[in-house]
Amino acid sequence: MIKVVRGNPTPEELAAALAVVQARAAAVAGTPSGAPAPPAAWADPARVARHRLPAPGPTAWGRTYWPG
Repeated sequence: MIKVVRGNPTPEELAAALAVVQARAAAVAGTPSGAPAPPAAWADPARVARHRLPAPGPTAWGRTYWPG
């Protein structure tokens, strides 16, 4: 429940304030409180080495594990 303590807001001002409160409540309800957010996909170390590293050999100096 929202209660106006001071002033005399117009219906448009009340609608705008209510929209902000509802959007914030929806955003908070989407994430569990107290739980850490899941890490972003770009921060996953496994994405760097998705493919096998090149085998060592005479020409290994010219190859890297970075996709080309």
